[in-house]
Amino acid sequence: MKKRLPPLNWLRAFEVSARLLNFTHAAEELNLTQAAISQQVKALESQLGVALFKRLPRGLELTEAGKSYFPVVRESVERLAASTDEIFGQGHRSVLSIRSSLVFFTHWIAPRLHRFRAKHPDVSIRVASNIWVDETEFDADLEIRYGQGRWPGMKAERLTWDTLVPVCSPALITAERPLQRPQDLAMHPLLHVLGYEEGWGYWLKKNNAERVDSSQGMQFDTLISALTIAELGQGVALARSSLVKHLLDEGRLVAPLGCHVQTKEAFYLVYSAHSMVNPDAAAFAQWLCEEAHSFKSDSVEEDEHP
Repeated sequence: MKKRLPPLNWLRAFEVSARLLNFTHAAEELNLTQAAISQQVKALESQLGVALFKRLPRGLELTEAGKSYFPVVRESVERLAASTDEIFGQGHRSVLSIRSSLVFFTHWIAPRLHRFRAKHPDVSIRVASNIWVDETEFDADLEIRYGQGRWPGMKAERLTWDTLVPVCSPALITAERPLQRPQDLAMHPLLHVLGYEEGWGYWLKKNNAERVDSSQGMQFDTLISALTIAELGQGVALARSSLVKHLLDEGRLVAPLGCHVQTKEAFYLVYSAHSMVNPDAAAFAQWLCEEAHSFKSDSVEEDEHP
């Protein structure tokens, strides 16, 4: 039959007494009376059914059972103390929890994150993907969502001002299968992303190419998957301009058609009012919005002076 786990205060009294081999000194360390320490050790010995100490005229000596039990109890107490200090200690800073669209984090936040880390090196960040998360539940300090900026009970800061632009690998375009006008899309697989209101059907209608079958091709649950397949030369993805600028600049993707269509949807920083009580969340939100407006300004200047 298993022994019941003794109360923590009994184990603590034993650990200190065994370490110091003196009830009086143990009492001083634990801010208790010598009688209280002695009573707790006796209660522990009674529950275990064995003597842990030999009481000597000038102090204490561990019995064989005490010698075996002491290192186990000491390690457990030290680990508990260390974990308590790590999680709840005076110098502890809570982790900033961010839930983000995977494609926005990978293609937009990640390349810029070093600038936030340089300004705030002590902020610990935990990033989670919000794929297929119920938006009525909010368990992060900050979240990046895609939509039209309306989420009841939440504040939303716009981060992107995108256009929809078809992109593909340079290798996809051949003399036999050109891509010079929207109607040429009929010769190429279309890469669809589930969950976006403004998809291929919307873009084709805006460009008077409704005869192209907007349902053909492959479907993905994230834009990051569609962009990867496009980069591999297996189809044409309908990208959000802010997410592919670096890929276009590097030549990994091309936008042969141009034909940019303004979006009604955008990426937003979403948070509850009480989130800004957290200074780390407030700092990250301010930094992210500054980066977004800087990117917008740079994009406008490039459009005006290509």
